[in-house]
Amino acid sequence: MTQSFPPNNHNPSPHLNFDDENINLTVTGGLNFRFDQGFTFLVYLFAAITVAILFVMTWVIFQEAKPAVFQFGLGFIWSQDWDTGNQVFGALPYIYGTLVSSAIAILLTVPIGISVALVTSEDFLPLVVRNIIAFVVELIAAIPSVIIGLWGIFVFIPIIEPFEQWLGKTFKFIPLFNTEYPTGNNMLTAGIILSIMILPTMAAISRDVLMVVPKELRSASMALGSTRWETIFRVLLPAGFSGMVSAAMLALGRALGETMAVTMVIGNSAQISLSLLDPAYTIPAVLANEFAEAEPGLHIGSLSYLGLILFVLTLAVNIGAVLLVQWVRKKNS
Repeated sequence: MTQSFPPNNHNPSPHLNFDDENINLTVTGGLNFRFDQGFTFLVYLFAAITVAILFVMTWVIFQEAKPAVFQFGLGFIWSQDWDTGNQVFGALPYIYGTLVSSAIAILLTVPIGISVALVTSEDFLPLVVRNIIAFVVELIAAIPSVIIGLWGIFVFIPIIEPFEQWLGKTFKFIPLFNTEYPTGNNMLTAGIILSIMILPTMAAISRDVLMVVPKELRSASMALGSTRWETIFRVLLPAGFSGMVSAAMLALGRALGETMAVTMVIGNSAQISLSLLDPAYTIPAVLANEFAEAEPGLHIGSLSYLGLILFVLTLAVNIGAVLLVQWVRKKNS
């Protein structure tokens, strides 16, 4: 009887060569490896160029701001005087207007943006309706700011002015509304206009964040007996918190730097008032109004100093957002 032997498994295929660089995962040579190295170098190069541009911009602005920096020092930040004739300048009214108008905008935008994201990402409505809502909201981002400013002057202010006058008469005992006869060009109007402009950023990014949350989380939550809204508030929103914070910070960054629309509706009055119904001024607005006609020296230096302060404010907001997200992640882990 002929004895059969098992096949040799040491070389299962004569065509398979384990020395081939396309199969050996530890290979450090060849065309593919050099291509990966080149691509990695390009990525690092572009990242370095981005950082370099940031430092160059900061240096250029600082060079223009040096006369005001040396003349006024840090006192420029909390000074309220702005007298071009006497060459006395202070930034506090503009910093206050920028921060307060942006705060109003982000307080209005975050709940509305998250609501739009929920409506357009969950199946509350038919898919066609959800896509239409998402498209219309994102379309706002394509409208030039000067057009929104004109809309604010000719359409929005006549609509909201009676409401603001009612607020001033009815709640004048509250410092936030202590203006009896508001004209419509004020801090509150600017904040609402800003919220409309940054809504697409908040809504679109939040929607994308919610849509990438794994469906298994929804199914598991509902399988444990949670209702839809319990699933949303206890599972979906916490899971997408870091992405929504990033969306809010991007929206806030645009609000801090918005120029034309705010300039056209805020009233452009360099005063500090607790009432939201009083005119105000922002850093971008004063830069747009005065830089073209500013005289060399302290005037241009002070405007550049304002630009440097705005740059620092925006950078601080982004750093704060990163730290907040890291803190929440560490706490949840």
